[in-house]
Amino acid sequence: MQWSASLAEPQSPAAADERGYARRLHRILAFYVVGVLAFLALMAWAEQQGLSRHWLGPIFLFLSVMVYAAIGVYGRTSDPLEYYVAGRRIPPMYNGMAAAADWMSAASFISLSGALYLQGYSGTPQHAGGLAYLLGWTGGFCLVAILVAPHLRAMGLYTVPDFFHVRFGGTWPRVIAALAAVVCSSTYVVAQIYGIGLIASRLTGVQFEIGIMLGLGGVLLCSFLGGMRAITWTQVAQYVMLLLAFLIPVSWLAYKQLGSPIAVMVYGKQIGKISDLEAGLLASPQEQQVVQAYLHRAQDYEARLGDVDKALERERSDMQERIRRLRTQNADVGLIVAASRELAALPRNAAAARALWEGKMLENYARALPLGGLPPHAQPYAGDPDGTPEMQAAFTNSRRNFLALMFCLMVGTAGLPHLLTRYYTSPTVAGARRSVAWTLFFVALLYLSAPALAVLVKFEVMNNLVGSHFDALPNWMAQWARVDASLLSVEDMNGDGIVQFGEIRLGADLIMLATPELGGLPYVVSGLVAAGGLAAALSTADGLLLTISNALVRDLYFRARPRGASPEQRVILTKFALLAVALIASFIAALKPADILPLVSASFSLAASAFVPVMVLGIFWRGTTRQGAVAGMLSGLGVAVYYLLSHVPTLQATFPSWLLADGLWFGIQPVSAGVFGVPVGVLAAVLVSWATRPAPARVPPQTEM
Repeated sequence: MQWSASLAEPQSPAAADERGYARRLHRILAFYVVGVLAFLALMAWAEQQGLSRHWLGPIFLFLSVMVYAAIGVYGRTSDPLEYYVAGRRIPPMYNGMAAAADWMSAASFISLSGALYLQGYSGTPQHAGGLAYLLGWTGGFCLVAILVAPHLRAMGLYTVPDFFHVRFGGTWPRVIAALAAVVCSSTYVVAQIYGIGLIASRLTGVQFEIGIMLGLGGVLLCSFLGGMRAITWTQVAQYVMLLLAFLIPVSWLAYKQLGSPIAVMVYGKQIGKISDLEAGLLASPQEQQVVQAYLHRAQDYEARLGDVDKALERERSDMQERIRRLRTQNADVGLIVAASRELAALPRNAAAARALWEGKMLENYARALPLGGLPPHAQPYAGDPDGTPEMQAAFTNSRRNFLALMFCLMVGTAGLPHLLTRYYTSPTVAGARRSVAWTLFFVALLYLSAPALAVLVKFEVMNNLVGSHFDALPNWMAQWARVDASLLSVEDMNGDGIVQFGEIRLGADLIMLATPELGGLPYVVSGLVAAGGLAAALSTADGLLLTISNALVRDLYFRARPRGASPEQRVILTKFALLAVALIASFIAALKPADILPLVSASFSLAASAFVPVMVLGIFWRGTTRQGAVAGMLSGLGVAVYYLLSHVPTLQATFPSWLLADGLWFGIQPVSAGVFGVPVGVLAAVLVSWATRPAPARVPPQTEM
């Protein structure tokens, strides 16, 4: 009776308001999804009616950016609670969608399938396979749900450095945490802006640098005006876009190849076919000719490096003689111009020539391997545990790097500031836990399809692209090569006019974006995929820029010394700091420092080393002291940064060898530097905390009456 009576009691006004708020959000989301599907149908109809591809790409770019910008303008605010944590009233499902969009960065959307395509499941002795990313990133959310998110939400904080200030007190824990947040988030945001430039330039045909500026305008309109409030609803809209953009092409390819659109359930059939195709390629005489051609080119570069000055002078003289001969013969102007450009592109001096030729030599030696240097897709690890000593060493190295990268990604997930801040927006601690569960669900929808996409694309390349004639290659290949030659190159190495597998070079950042064109899908799907990649990069860039600006202004500038400023003035200053950080990151991204995936992976090692050891100890061990926290953060981050920088080629050429790490430690690649930083951080925090624990208070003896 008591239970029945409790059910009959009217619900509190707060609960009724919360349910009404959720219903309004559901209606808005439903209208948005219907609108997106209607827009896709309209664009597909327009393409059939003859709308040029030169118009379709810019329409997808500008319309999607304008939608996100409109949401950002609508969510503008100067209220600190709304700007920093969205008023702490985001329902768990929508918080999970926003966190998933924040998480599904350019690395996940653009590069993950590419890593699986190029490295297989387990990778090479030098590079862990794509499966390590899937296991590490999904497993990391279990750590977030169990160890971190609920405890941080229970403290009612605004930023991750707030935790270190509240838990340990003093200035240094917060300052170090803020600086570490800036370092790891800066590496991450450069990769996102690089992805934005890549997609914008492909959709509109403008230069890469201009594409960065176009996408950056959308980032700033989303995050500059409304902070976390605007970013949250923008990320919900972006998740819908990137989900459709990922699932539609992979489902289409699966239906085309296997007769079923449920790619996750059927793609395993293609793995056996790929293994058979790989065996045929290994036995192909034409493929062996390609291997020999790359080997001869690599040996030629190696010979030039024997006497760089003499080789450079000889090459310059040969080109000058060729230009003179063409002019004497009144050759076509195009040939003369092309030869002049080759002469102008020669290195200016011996140092530049050495750096260029060394890179070319290594690249061609890598291509002079069977299957173009790619490992067999389905092999468990590189090498063979029962083979020669070299094969056994390769197997051990491959497995070690696989486990190390997976560890860094899992632990780094639990320490990324822009992700943890997302759970501050939950109404309750229980809501934070449910938000993590929803995040894992929404992430899994895409991550389960990434291996399927890699397998279907590789089968498409091996079965259809290989064997085609060079004079019949599709136009999209030339267009992508113009965007960035490192993304795609096809060269007739053996001179037979037929495309061989070893002659195709696809960059990891290209696989997903080129999937629709590779599979012969309508161009409207290509526009959708590019818009999805843009949504993934924009959503993560929004959260990262807000994290960096909050750390610089709220955690460093205003906490270093007392300053007279109202909360609204602090918010305004944070907005301008966000603008400055965005411009700096765009300038760095325009230099094209590296592929997206390695940049992002490095930030995980930094976050794992700097935050997680001290954060978890601070939550679960009362004996952690302020001095122990400082020692743990500095030592963990210091070791990870040192190991990463020691393997940067520019720094290796600048600093003496004794100052940098001597080769690889235990064969671990630099991207997994967190495997050293995390245990060092734990050890330093524990030892220093033990050494600096205050002595227990002495209780005076009781005197007998």
